[in-house]
This record gives sequence, C-alpha cells and structure tokens, in this order.
Amino acid sequence: MADVNLKTPLSEEDVRDLKLGDNVYLSGTVYTGRDEVHIRALEYLEEGKEVPVDFKDMALFHCGPIMKKENEHWRVIAAGPTTSTRMNSLEPQFIENFGVRAIIGKGGMSGPTMEAMQKFGCVYLAITGGAAILAANGMKDVKGVEWFDMGMPEAIWIVETENFGPLTVAIDTYGNSLFADVEKKVQEKLPGVKSRLGLE
Repeated sequence: MADVNLKTPLSEEDVRDLKLGDNVYLSGTVYTGRDEVHIRALEYLEEGKEVPVDFKDMALFHCGPIMKKENEHWRVIAAGPTTSTRMNSLEPQFIENFGVRAIIGKGGMSGPTMEAMQKFGCVYLAITGGAAILAANGMKDVKGVEWFDMGMPEAIWIVETENFGPLTVAIDTYGNSLFADVEKKVQEKLPGVKSRLGLE
C-alpha cells in the first residue's frame, strides 16, 4: 500500500499502476454525477447527441453536492458521497462508452462493473461516508455546471480539486475488491460466530 498523488486527466497506465489499498490524493478536474447523469448521458449517446463534458480519462464522483452561489460564483459547501450501488445497472455501459478512468464513491460496485473496470482500465476510489465537509475541503473551485435543470444534486458539477482525499483504491483494474475481501472474511467467520451464539 502506498500514498499516490495523481492529476486528471488520468492515463490508463496511471490507474493500472494502482494497487488495492493504495491511498490516492487527486488534483485537477473532477465531475460529479449520479443516477440522472448516467441515464441522460447514455440516452444522449443512443440519440447521437453530444454530452456537454468529456468524461474520457477523467474522474467521476458519485455525489450530490450542496452548493452556494456567492457573487455569481458557486462554492462547494458539502460533498458527501452517494452510495455507488445505485449506479450498478448503468456503470458498465458508462465506463465502456465514455472512457472514465476513476469512479469515486462509497459502498462498492457490482461484478459487471468490476469486469468493465478490468477490461477498460478504471478504478473505484472509496471515500469515507459522512465526511462531506472534509471532501468539500479538497474541492477548491467550481469551474461550471451542466444539466442544472435536473436539480442541484443531480447536475454535473465541474470542480477543480487539490489533494482531494484520501481516496482508497477499493476496486483495482485486476478484478480485486476490498469489499469482496471483507465479505469473504465474514463468511469464513460466520459459522464459528453462529456456533458460539447457539444459532446453528
């Protein structure tokens, strides 16, 4: 495990060099996007319409931030991560078609998403849930917003980050997952726990 400083845009080599458990500090542009962004972007793709930002080689933060407008400029107030499993049915297609290199969120993602990450070169970076203010501290400047018609939490926020993290590599590009490791350990210990509690 290592501390790694990366700057967007990210190359495939950048993410394939990351190991499970590495702590990443990210600088550069990061996009926010939840369910509605995924749905609309994939609809635009199907309809041959242009998406307003280029996700290729970028980081996508599963986040519905709280923003405040001050003198015509937006500022991040809080940026808690959204549970990534909400995007499970959409993420594999999104990774394949838009070339995103890093997904930031909490809770992990499904097997099909892990397969897409392995095939196309994308990592899952876990951020601590409930640390919305801490996350906002690494989001230094709001460069713009797209699809604001979907509402503040569902829009694409274009944010400049500086030492945004720590973000833990929880799913790497080789099919390894911290979430799967934890689940395996739980299942291994479960029979003994049940026996001690007289539940068998």
